[in-house]
Amino acid sequence: MAKQLSPFTKQQLIPQEETLEIFRKKGELFIGIPKETAFQEKRICLTPDAVYALVSNGHRVLLESGAGNGANFTDRDYSEAGAEITKDTAKVFSCPMILKVEPPTLEQIKMINPQTILISALQLKTQTKKYFETLATKRITALAFEFIRDTDGSYPAVKSLSEIAGTASVLIAAELLSEPKNGNGLMFGNISGVPPLEVVILGAGTVGEFAARSALGLGAGVKVFDNSITKLRRIQTHLGRPIFTSTIQPKNLAKALKRCDVLIGAVRGSNRAPIVVTETMVESMKKGAIIIDVSIDMGGCIDTSEVTSHKQPTFLKHDVVHYCVPNIPARYPRTASVSISNIFTPYLLKIAEDGGIENSLRLDRGLKNGLYFYHGILTSKSVGEWYDLKYSDINLLIF
Repeated sequence: MAKQLSPFTKQQLIPQEETLEIFRKKGELFIGIPKETAFQEKRICLTPDAVYALVSNGHRVLLESGAGNGANFTDRDYSEAGAEITKDTAKVFSCPMILKVEPPTLEQIKMINPQTILISALQLKTQTKKYFETLATKRITALAFEFIRDTDGSYPAVKSLSEIAGTASVLIAAELLSEPKNGNGLMFGNISGVPPLEVVILGAGTVGEFAARSALGLGAGVKVFDNSITKLRRIQTHLGRPIFTSTIQPKNLAKALKRCDVLIGAVRGSNRAPIVVTETMVESMKKGAIIIDVSIDMGGCIDTSEVTSHKQPTFLKHDVVHYCVPNIPARYPRTASVSISNIFTPYLLKIAEDGGIENSLRLDRGLKNGLYFYHGILTSKSVGEWYDLKYSDINLLIF
């Protein structure tokens, strides 16, 4: 009897693992961008180029008329990029996804529809308990862009704005030194035969690094103080040259402050920035010296600092010019807008590619880190503890 041939090979007859093919349906986003109403806030989340990229990918953007004016982007720029323009604020706030720089006010939250996705800054220390309770009643899913983490564990939005603040602090100091009224008439720049300016920087983080980079580029002598040897070592590596670095020791610091022309404070703390420079140290500084306290948004690291605004940015104390504006990047709204937009655009395209925010949160741990509300349930431990509110672990809500 002839041997019957099997239609299957030996390999095909071995039991195989079951594989399921999962199809991700690409989502379509409808994004609302309202005009910023916060004091001196001129930034916008998306530039016309970013809007064009989103619209080209099949998404809709509804912009409130005049939203980009502060950053020198006209309605026409946005319209040509494919955005829809409206003067109706309520219509913008009724979009399924809302993008803002500043967190919305309680009046603006009233205009938001239930189950909306809100992406904005959180600014935890400036909020109230009622703010979070109102978000909960609307069952909103909210992301704070300053808490979104990158693949390397850094915070891209904070880092970008810190880069601007660091560079800006040196440019502002240069401007103030040349001011006829209180400035010393000194110029940044290594002019032959003229001793260079002395700049002292407190804090070797991103702000400190970019301030040092700008000051060195303009020919100044730079001294950086920080209590972290790792940060001091890193700043030297990043700058590619040896500079004066020291831990924060009162004797060394006092000596440096007596000689410096510019002091830049960029020390952060977990809750409040620590006071590093005492009033006595400020008294010993040169007449007409400049203090730029970048840490003022966390209380300031210089004893004599008091909050100022972009309208009246400086005050004189012990013959030293103090500049203590909390939101330095807002002074350069177009640069800051492009910087924020560069962070937002890839995330928005990825959310759509993943088939919606739910899938993105499952797949992207960095994005999940920025989440503080999920369908009206508070998921942020820091918000819960700060305002004594009940919170849930997001990993128990998203599987």
